[in-house]
Amino acid sequence: MAPDPLSRLGRFDRPRHRAPLAALVVGAVLGTSMIALASPAAAQPGQANCSTDTGDTGGRSWTDYAELDRELHALERRRGDVLEVESIGTSHQGRDIWSARVGTGPQTLLITSEIHGNEKTGTEALLKLLNTMSANTPQAERLREEVTLVAVPKMNPDAAELDRRGNDRSWDEVVADFPQLEGSEPAWNYYDTQLQGDDYSARPGFDVNRDFNPDLSYTPDPADLPGSSDQPGWFLHPESQTIRDLYMDLTEERGEVDVFIDLHHQGPCYLDDENGDWVNLSISADFVPNPNTPEGAKYAEYADRYDFDLSRQVNLALYDELNSYGNSGFDNITLYQQNLDLPGTALGSFALNGSGTMLVEVRGQTQSWGARQRGQLITTVERGLEAVVEGLADGTLDDADPERYHSIPGH
Repeated sequence: MAPDPLSRLGRFDRPRHRAPLAALVVGAVLGTSMIALASPAAAQPGQANCSTDTGDTGGRSWTDYAELDRELHALERRRGDVLEVESIGTSHQGRDIWSARVGTGPQTLLITSEIHGNEKTGTEALLKLLNTMSANTPQAERLREEVTLVAVPKMNPDAAELDRRGNDRSWDEVVADFPQLEGSEPAWNYYDTQLQGDDYSARPGFDVNRDFNPDLSYTPDPADLPGSSDQPGWFLHPESQTIRDLYMDLTEERGEVDVFIDLHHQGPCYLDDENGDWVNLSISADFVPNPNTPEGAKYAEYADRYDFDLSRQVNLALYDELNSYGNSGFDNITLYQQNLDLPGTALGSFALNGSGTMLVEVRGQTQSWGARQRGQLITTVERGLEAVVEGLADGTLDDADPERYHSIPGH
């Protein structure tokens, strides 16, 4: 697919709601070819491999652990007056988990990426967003005065280095850290084997995105094992503990984390049932039943903190921005599956603790998609995140009617 002529322009460098004709003009000025203006769906079946494994991970095109370390610290050296990089913890295998903080504004935005190590687009988008937010421009300065962004671009570095979903840890290693679990069944989200390239005999690990608990002070109890997807997790792993501790520290410092966004990938070949097009991006504000309803009664202790309106408004900010491009390859955004009960996810736990939340699922894990459409997908996520920052900064996010969220197509 031809490169997007706007990919060199951040959202803050261009007029809002740019029409396709204007995009053609920009393409001519930049000397780049224009992406097809027709819906991208027709071209997708020939380009997409819808099997579970193509053998093409595109590994060298993504920012690895050492490169992330260099890039973050290089940015800090250039813009240390406005940006701070910190190791907030270490993975099970001893790799630093880096956070980058920019801005001093009253709105607190926490974004994480690569909780699953084969879902890498968000890491690249966050690096771009950090560059945008730390730039020496009046626009960036305005954003920093209104928003404090804390980004964790690679929160599961062991999995990221292995290019697989789960971390690198055995159940015996968990029990060694939590002796009270001796004799318990392994947690339900434990992988005895997991894909690493084409090798299913790799070391075991866990889906860290099921290890969170709305009770942020929870300690592992053998009575709660092995658990299930509709039950809270246990904070068994240093990766989830690190994000939990960061969330608690920010809450203590700033009163609350206003918005939490978690960046993921989904399979490359989801069809939108409403229009038959291939889905480029799925989003969601819905991870647990609303504690203020009978369906969410088991979460009643969190009812006063839960803010579903804000979560829906955050999702609308991304949706409206990307749909403003029309049939440019950034559209066809759908809602992820709704009416879920996933308190063991970071999104579910932090939503119950009062944050507006958004799941972003861009198409294609590395094993099923490789680096195909890499630039366009990174730019898609980046622009969506920029729209949330802008909406927080100028207050327009609060103007959106939360009920309009339910008009977003599903798949």
